[in-house]
Amino acid sequence: MGLLPPGSEATVDVPFEKIDQLKFAYDHLQQPIKLFTGDQLPDWLILDFAPHWAVEIGQEYGVPLVFFSVFSAATMSILGSPEHLSGADNRNHVLPSHQQAKFLAMRSCNEFEGEYLEVCQKINGKPVIPTGFLPPEKPSAKREISSDDGSSNNVIFDWLDKQKPKSVVFVGFGSECKLSKEQVFEIAHGLELSELPFLWALRKLNWANSEADALPPGFVERTSDKGLVCLGWVPQMEILGHPSVGGSLFHSGWGSVIETLQIGHVLVVLPFIIDQPLNARLLVEKDLAVEVKRTEDGSFCKDDIAKTLRHAMVAEEGEKLRNNARKAAKVFGDHKLHQDDLGQFVHYLKNNVTRRSF
Repeated sequence: MGLLPPGSEATVDVPFEKIDQLKFAYDHLQQPIKLFTGDQLPDWLILDFAPHWAVEIGQEYGVPLVFFSVFSAATMSILGSPEHLSGADNRNHVLPSHQQAKFLAMRSCNEFEGEYLEVCQKINGKPVIPTGFLPPEKPSAKREISSDDGSSNNVIFDWLDKQKPKSVVFVGFGSECKLSKEQVFEIAHGLELSELPFLWALRKLNWANSEADALPPGFVERTSDKGLVCLGWVPQMEILGHPSVGGSLFHSGWGSVIETLQIGHVLVVLPFIIDQPLNARLLVEKDLAVEVKRTEDGSFCKDDIAKTLRHAMVAEEGEKLRNNARKAAKVFGDHKLHQDDLGQFVHYLKNNVTRRSF
């Protein structure tokens, strides 16, 4: 069996023909987890959809299951009950862990998704317990830069220090979106047309032979006075926390939503895969984001990117959006609130332990 390609940092980096090898490698966790469970006899097994074999382990040792969803409650509500997830690909993976769980845990809170948490509970017919948003720690005012990446990070923060407060758009599409050349070029042209300051974290692209190939000809030179493009990894939380950053153009993945809204940035969403379109609609519904328009074939154009960015960042009609984002930070950035939710989740676990029978 061949090894995964060098530098594989996410599933998107693995060629389609080798995805089964990745799944095969993950399934090799079954035996050590079974040995651990049999030896330690934990009170609960908390799992998501991937370790479908954990259901049998829990049953064998009499350990109850908790299904933990890293998706929003709105997404889980729209996906529906387990009976609706009956496709061939889902039957052996989503259904066992979801159906056999004693209750569901959601990375959410009642203050933001109370109505959807209630819907999830009605649909699934079992308790749904929010764990809070589990937000990452807010970056400190003093930037800590390691020796490994200090040079490039110094360039980033030196540039940010020169920009006006709340003026910069942070652009990033995470590690699981495989953007095509056409999409990258359209985003680039949209940023240029918007005439807004931007910092673009552009992950490595398998179709680009060099940095010069990754962007439209002359783009870097034409936008050098307005923007900065960083290829590869960047300290996202530290960047989002910088006072010059005021908004984000991103894919609306749930983790990034939480990271961005805890700081109160206005959101411009351009979703691509998995739960991202559902998160985008949730954010638009709550007047926290504006979504880039797409045509019927799913494509988008530079003009709409520019128009949407300007609406969110500087247009008078976008002030309500910006104000709502600032208000949302009081919930998303309330670490005590989310610690309390997590504490209640732990309390629920402790008070609902069932005796094992063999």
